[in-house]
Amino acid sequence: MEGTPSGAPLAGLTAIVTGAGRGLGRAEALELARLGAAVVVNDYGQPGRDGSGESSAGPAEETAAEIRAAGGLALAHTGDVADFRQAGQLVQLAVEEFGKLDILVNNAGILRDRMVFTMTEDEWDSVIRVHLKGHFNTTRFAAAHWRERSKADGKPVYGRIVNTSSEAFLAGSAGQPNYAAAKGGIVGLTTSTALALAKYGATVNAICPRARTRMTEDVFGKPAEGGLDPLAPEHVAPLVGYLSSPAAARVNGQLLVVHGGMVAVVERPRIRAQFDSKQDTFSYDELDAVLTAHYADRPPGETFAATEVLGLKRA
Repeated sequence: MEGTPSGAPLAGLTAIVTGAGRGLGRAEALELARLGAAVVVNDYGQPGRDGSGESSAGPAEETAAEIRAAGGLALAHTGDVADFRQAGQLVQLAVEEFGKLDILVNNAGILRDRMVFTMTEDEWDSVIRVHLKGHFNTTRFAAAHWRERSKADGKPVYGRIVNTSSEAFLAGSAGQPNYAAAKGGIVGLTTSTALALAKYGATVNAICPRARTRMTEDVFGKPAEGGLDPLAPEHVAPLVGYLSSPAAARVNGQLLVVHGGMVAVVERPRIRAQFDSKQDTFSYDELDAVLTAHYADRPPGETFAATEVLGLKRA
């Protein structure tokens, strides 16, 4: 494939990228193909970023065609990954067409933003379904595939999962309780699955990408004219390529923030302060004394700012 690096680190490997018809998923699929992987491009093809409109094969076919035109191997799949059966068919397609599955990049998602006090049940359920259940469905079938292969071969196999979380989970997002909750759930799914699959040879990591796509157009707006857009999805794709490669064998159960030429490795939560009761257990009065004093300098109602949570200086 034109522009493939020397050695093609993903040569001989098969990848699935969900939500790959546009934006981040498309950039990630193109990058994995550039690195030598055969790619199954999944996209349900609905035109609305809220998951509205008729599904279409167009977006997935266009990305797959672009990969093939550059000399790579690619197939399009237009199933709904939030549907358990269709997610299984997606993994089976990769195995049937290319002999095995090695890499799974979960990216598919929708937005239905609303403040928590006006959010409808459907707005909550639909976002949780596409993001969190969609991640689980494909992960479940990929994990089963690797476990079966490992048992048959009597040794670990090659497996990589890259999940897509968000800074909305890390720092909060007032108008996105459904989205932030789904993205937090994806981190939990990531760390649990990383522990479960390590002995079979698979690694599982998550990224929090910041990129200008149709999902974030209200947040970031349009890029300035001229020069390279610092929030272009193409800045995120190389990290996905790296995490999918043999070079990342020691990276497992990690969460990484990525955008515009920056990658930050996020620590797991740490204890910020600890208080021990002078009795067998705390009383209300004792808790009032220690915790109220601890938060005395924080204005009422204030939460942690994004920079305080992430410790990131670069925008």
